[in-house]
Amino acid sequence: MGDGAARPRSCPGTFARAWAKAVSGTSYLPMTQAQLEALLQRLTERLAVAIQAEPFDLRIGQQVGAELVEAHIASAEGLGRTIEVIQLRLVRDLGLVADDVEDRMARLLATVATGYARALRDRTLDEQEAIRRAAMMARAQAERALRDSEARFRHQATHDPLTDLPNRTLFTERLSAALDEPGRGADRVGVCFLDLDRFKVVNDSLGHQVGDGLLVSVAQRLRRALGEHLVARLGGDEFVILVERTGCTDDAVKVAEAALAAVSEPALVDGHELTVSASVGIVERQVAGTSPGELMRAANSTLHWAKAAGGARWALFDADRNRRELARYALAAAIPTALDRGEFFLDYQPLTSLRDGRVLGMEALVRWRHPQLGVLRPDSFIGLAEETGLIVRLGGWVLAEACREAASWSAGHDDPPFVSVNLAVRQLHRPGLVQEVQGVLRQTALPARRLQLEITESTMMSTVEEPVRALRVLADLGVRIAIDDFGTGYCNLAYLRELPVAELKVAGEFVTGLRAPATDPGSRTDERILASLVSLAHALDLTVTAEGVETADQADRLRAIGCDAGQGWHFGRPAPADRFLARLG
Repeated sequence: MGDGAARPRSCPGTFARAWAKAVSGTSYLPMTQAQLEALLQRLTERLAVAIQAEPFDLRIGQQVGAELVEAHIASAEGLGRTIEVIQLRLVRDLGLVADDVEDRMARLLATVATGYARALRDRTLDEQEAIRRAAMMARAQAERALRDSEARFRHQATHDPLTDLPNRTLFTERLSAALDEPGRGADRVGVCFLDLDRFKVVNDSLGHQVGDGLLVSVAQRLRRALGEHLVARLGGDEFVILVERTGCTDDAVKVAEAALAAVSEPALVDGHELTVSASVGIVERQVAGTSPGELMRAANSTLHWAKAAGGARWALFDADRNRRELARYALAAAIPTALDRGEFFLDYQPLTSLRDGRVLGMEALVRWRHPQLGVLRPDSFIGLAEETGLIVRLGGWVLAEACREAASWSAGHDDPPFVSVNLAVRQLHRPGLVQEVQGVLRQTALPARRLQLEITESTMMSTVEEPVRALRVLADLGVRIAIDDFGTGYCNLAYLRELPVAELKVAGEFVTGLRAPATDPGSRTDERILASLVSLAHALDLTVTAEGVETADQADRLRAIGCDAGQGWHFGRPAPADRFLARLG
């Protein structure tokens, strides 16, 4: 500027308002219009200083450009309008006079643009860095959240929601891992399968909420007592304990005993003091040569042994017993197919009159012609059929087949024998028994008087009236009703008064005593008992058949006390009916 120049007329407010109007709307500005004009007025004053400074200072223009960016006037349009306003109005509105004002203006605009560009670049870089850091932080947070979520899902997938114990999935994983470590200090392993005794009573009497509370309490006690071992809940009231690196069977037994003691502690649940016991099946063996499935099946089978023995105890796996159990199971499972294939057949044993030796009747005895095991006697499979409920179908077949065969015995005989068929408990208590018997008699054309149904004393020791009514209906039709194995059950003689019984079959245990000489005290006692039973039966108009007669002396002594008939090897071993029909003459 020249020394003799006139002092300029300064109107920064006018210029600032024009500047503010020019840049408004070019960017988002986080300030009011008044705040914007105040900012730009301050920058205007700095620009006035810059254009008149001696020497010319480039830094002021650069600072003004940087402050514009800092104030968010940071668009290309905003910069353009700023340059335009400064170039057209700054000198005029502020009344600036200088010999080289145009040159200074050009340089000033360049410095403003430079400062603006640098600030915008720096801000962009800062924002990019901030974005990068934010992205890294967000990714880290997402990964952490994913890990946490995976951990939660993993926990939910491997733990029981009620007790928070490991579930079957996690237990199987740990058991599999334990079996994969032979030779590394894990040569043996044990599994204790635990089930609460009579837990259903708690649920049924107190409700599932109390039952769930009891399960939680049991889980806590097991975890506390067996903290070093993996305790898992498989479902319901079943728990399982993994005993890793056992040295011998006693290690697993000690764990089972500790578990039983923990379970037996009284528990207070919803105001109810509950005491519960448990049964435990124990398997402890070499790791080599076994699998998780085999171990669990063995433990489950052993648990059932403990339950069958009365509960509140542990049982140890026995390979021989397990093989027998599996064979029994296989035999039971084969019964339906054997019926379909016609593998069952009937033998008969005669019921012979002790007075004249005549065959009065023949008891049907079922046999199984097994394709691999040969001919099986009833004691090999009847118990299995009763346990599984298959006795209903098998017993129905025996009844129908015996009546069918007996219907042919009348050919050529004036007084053919009756057929005697054992009736199982499930058959007797099954609705529709009367209709079943009537249907068989109708289909086979066998007269009702030639069918005898044998039931045991214990079968009738029930408060259920329906079986008794069914027997009365059958007796009214003419069917004979006999009490089998009389004397070995409850011997409640009142039932003889209530039941429509035609015959008592005295148990062979009493007849066996008659094999000893008549001078033997025990033999004389058995003879007196038999004489009393015969006398009682005759007083009730019942006939008496003695079972298990094996010698002529037994037959003679039974005849002497008035027994009506005998059955046993002395009169004939079980055989096809034709062998005994020949005796009828």
